Amino acid sequence: MSGVLLGDGEWMRRALELAPRGWGHTAPNPMVGAVIVNDGRVVGEGWHTEYGAPHAEVEALRQAGEAARGATAYVTLEPCAHHGKTPPCTDALIAAGVRRVVFAASDPNPKARGGGDVLHAAGIEVRSGVEVQAARDQNAVFFHAHSPEGERRPFVALKLALSADAKIGDRDRRSVWITGEEARAETHRLRAGFEAVAVGIGTALADDPQLTVRGETIPRIPPARVVFDRGLRLPVESKLARSAGEVPVVAVAGAEASAERERALEAAGVQVLRASEGVEQTLETLREAGFRSMFVEGGAEIAGALLAAGVVDRLYLFYAPLFLGPRGLDPFAALESPPIAEARRWRRIATQAFGADTLVTLARE
Repeated sequence: MSGVLLGDGEWMRRALELAPRGWGHTAPNPMVGAVIVNDGRVVGEGWHTEYGAPHAEVEALRQAGEAARGATAYVTLEPCAHHGKTPPCTDALIAAGVRRVVFAASDPNPKARGGGDVLHAAGIEVRSGVEVQAARDQNAVFFHAHSPEGERRPFVALKLALSADAKIGDRDRRSVWITGEEARAETHRLRAGFEAVAVGIGTALADDPQLTVRGETIPRIPPARVVFDRGLRLPVESKLARSAGEVPVVAVAGAEASAERERALEAAGVQVLRASEGVEQTLETLREAGFRSMFVEGGAEIAGALLAAGVVDRLYLFYAPLFLGPRGLDPFAALESPPIAEARRWRRIATQAFGADTLVTLARE
């Protein structure tokens, strides 16, 4: 393995900028970016555009052509060493004659890992761990899926639209947008990167949402719509039930829910899953049904329950510049109030402006 060379971090950050161009299209594969640099000059760039398409390294090597010989390849994930939908990227890098490969994070997939060792054995200089945290954050769903926890439950992202004093609704509980159009457009883009978009039954009844992805980013596979609905109160005439034939809808019910209501919803095309009492058991049921990731959009009860259970992996907090006061709807009201020294700390990934609103993205430590 090589020592530290100036510039590795800068080139890797460029590769990290390219990778998200595959958002919503690469799953169950990760998003990956690649940059080929020869004599201090970028000669090729690429990213994994879609599941089943050539990987980022291959795209970058194609652009580089003969200029890849003797170059350094910067890749956000360890190059794969196995035959999947495409041939091993290690073969392509070796054949192209690159001198050096720098990758950010090791591949957690046991079927694909080991590419660094293959390259090293072929005489290529290898360095790993450059911008590793950023790379893991970028593909948090993928890394979660290949962890022991990911085998039990989906990756859970919780999105909340909040006033500046952290309320998600006014005192009258009216269904009114808190954030502006730019923030709502970003919410649609975020939905495209998950296998399911979920709400509690209270939100489903109050807002009658569609929970589909609308906007510039069209996912390869539209995320299923999930409603946490222990009593199966979702109306068959709701927008969700009426569109179940177009994009899947799943109602997660309790053991006590009416069999008659189950039959009515299933006749409308809604899949009903029966789950045991408790947040963790409910998530295990969803994972057994095949969901590896879930984007939860509230409301207050389900948000509080997920946070209290400690199963939220990522927080997307959209803050609008307004105040709703102490009688506003507080999604954190049900949480315990530990001493500051014992409170869970979150790690900030990004802070972004969307119109007048601010998105703060946090990761669970």
